[in-house]
Amino acid sequence: MKMKKIKICGIKSQDNLNAMAALELDWIGLNFYEKSKRFVENSLITNHISQPLVGVFVNEDIESLIATFKKYNLSYLQLHGGESVEYCQKAQKYCPVVKVFSVDAEFNFVETEEFDFCDYFLFDTKCKDFGGSGHKFDWGKLNEYTGDVPFILAGGIGPDDIEVIQAIQHDKLYGIDINSKFEIEAGIKDMDKVDNFIKELKKMIHE
Repeated sequence: MKMKKIKICGIKSQDNLNAMAALELDWIGLNFYEKSKRFVENSLITNHISQPLVGVFVNEDIESLIATFKKYNLSYLQLHGGESVEYCQKAQKYCPVVKVFSVDAEFNFVETEEFDFCDYFLFDTKCKDFGGSGHKFDWGKLNEYTGDVPFILAGGIGPDDIEVIQAIQHDKLYGIDINSKFEIEAGIKDMDKVDNFIKELKKMIHE
């Protein structure tokens, strides 16, 4: 398995952010989509966080996106909506871009090809709320992806999925994104559950 990164997404409180930063996570995602129940409602202090922060946006005005990027000192921009090629290229001038694609049985990975300048793709389960559904798509579908851009796998990943993740042999699998299956409530993660999962998964990765 080529996987390198574990990302947690949807942190919305300062205390929870601080708790997650104390764990061996590689990336931490903050959701700036106002309609999400994991939306960062209040300003968070992020200058003490050692992990790269990923800002999640859905069809955000480019000027607003740039302002948020600067305010929170984001390291990556995760674009989860119908952002155009031109939009993604503008965003990429500021930092690496993670372009999200919503996958279901009918999804055709040809759709990713015009975005192959992006730094990473993220494949999530198609749902009406732009992620955080707690549902998986058929991971066998990943075998249809033959592109060169490394990808992050998201969508319903839970504490019991370690062996299934380990079994994925796709050489472009760069990381996984965990979210709703590790929550006490929307936007508040269970520190022990996340910590145990990270330790178990990283132990398998390095075996």
